[in-house]
Amino acid sequence: MTPLSRYLTISATVFAVVAVAHIARAIAQWPIQIGPIAVPVELSWPAGIATAALSIWGFLHLRDR
Repeated sequence: MTPLSRYLTISATVFAVVAVAHIARAIAQWPIQIGPIAVPVELSWPAGIATAALSIWGFLHLRDR
């Protein structure tokens, strides 16, 4: 496995885990508080979609190698 393939595998996997976490938060309505700021649950949907897209993109590039 080349260093680039290793990088793509790790990056795509991390993005997939983050996407699952965002989507799980959106479905379960888990609250997040960062200091005095409450992060709206609605932000998890676009974040989940974006990170899922990055994960898919990484795996597609890995498949083309």
